[in-house]
Amino acid sequence: MRRKKMYKLNDGRDIPEFGFGTYKLNGHSGVQSIVSAINNGYTMLDTAYNYENEGAVGRAISESGINRDKLTVTSKLPGRYYAYNDAITALQESLYRTNLDYFDLYLLHWPNPKRGMYVEAWQALIDAQKFGLVKSIGVCNFLPEHLQKLQKETGILPAINQIELHPYFNQADMCKFDKDNGIVTMDWSPLGRASSVLQDPVLVELGKKYHKTVGQIILRWEYQLDTIPIPKSSSPVRQRENLNIYDFEISNSDMDKINDLTKADGRTHDQDPAVYEEF
Repeated sequence: MRRKKMYKLNDGRDIPEFGFGTYKLNGHSGVQSIVSAINNGYTMLDTAYNYENEGAVGRAISESGINRDKLTVTSKLPGRYYAYNDAITALQESLYRTNLDYFDLYLLHWPNPKRGMYVEAWQALIDAQKFGLVKSIGVCNFLPEHLQKLQKETGILPAINQIELHPYFNQADMCKFDKDNGIVTMDWSPLGRASSVLQDPVLVELGKKYHKTVGQIILRWEYQLDTIPIPKSSSPVRQRENLNIYDFEISNSDMDKINDLTKADGRTHDQDPAVYEEF
């Protein structure tokens, strides 16, 4: 039986406990995949300016027939638009592409610390929230030092920190920092970008034990970590499988086995926010 869980954000709003990633779901086929996800029960959709598919997401919302207020839609600001006025304009353009009046959640995509403009961009998001362009604001890939600087400079911490998180990189320390500071952790690449993690012997054995796919084991593990996974799949069958994680519970000892798989260099593409720059 599915147990519905909502996360209370630090701004008082609630968001679902599970989302749908849309990276590389573009054009007509992308629209069809996103419509399928909505019809299969996903109510939170994750896109970004740099995914170049905000139009596809908007079209899918329109074609799905689902009321806008039943969906939580996330997009992200790219680093090349972190100057204050550029940030507001880029956000407006993203809304035009999706044909939406507001985003439920809008995030800074990377801190880009060498450029040093993320505080200015964060101030733009704070104001965009006041303008009604977004309901809640957050960040992606921010480390504790970046979050502490936001709080020091603006007095406002993000509601969400979306980070790379999967069994080979469980980000335990980052998750603890987020939780201690009232920030909800959201997981991108929750299945390790369908890498070798899906063939890991430990996870394969746990799949057999719980009569679940390896993907379902991973997503349930992330759910029990009190993080929000946002898996992507263009397959309707896999979309339904990924949501079918509410009829079992992983034991504490088995949770430990999965956590023990984490690696210091577990990032799938070596994108360390301390040095990585994306514009």
